[in-house]
Amino acid sequence: MTTVPSQLIWEMVKKNNCFWVKQFGRGNAKVQFSKESNNLYNLNSFKHSGLANSKTVTIQSGGKDQSVVLATTKTKKQNKPSSLLHKSSMRKEFSRMANAVSNQVADNHYMPDLKRQLLLGLA
Repeated sequence: MTTVPSQLIWEMVKKNNCFWVKQFGRGNAKVQFSKESNNLYNLNSFKHSGLANSKTVTIQSGGKDQSVVLATTKTKKQNKPSSLLHKSSMRKEFSRMANAVSNQVADNHYMPDLKRQLLLGLA
């Protein structure tokens, strides 16, 4: 199966997806948000999109056991949504979790420009 470029996917889904939320202020929709998973800032833009980018990363709460779940996308499973995410649970102290998250993002090139936001979400 051939892969479709990320820019083409973004052009198709940027104004036509079920996650798109527009906030109207004074009659026009200046602020556009997105509720999609793997979108750290919840902004409707190519840089932050979890639909258009092939390598995404997000941090989620682990539940009652005070753990943190780091979810990254598998690049070879793009056509299988059920097995798209690789989730790893972390139950360490903050400094060790921060090192693990920054190493995971840096080593595997998962959106390195959003590493700071990931670490803020970890706190």
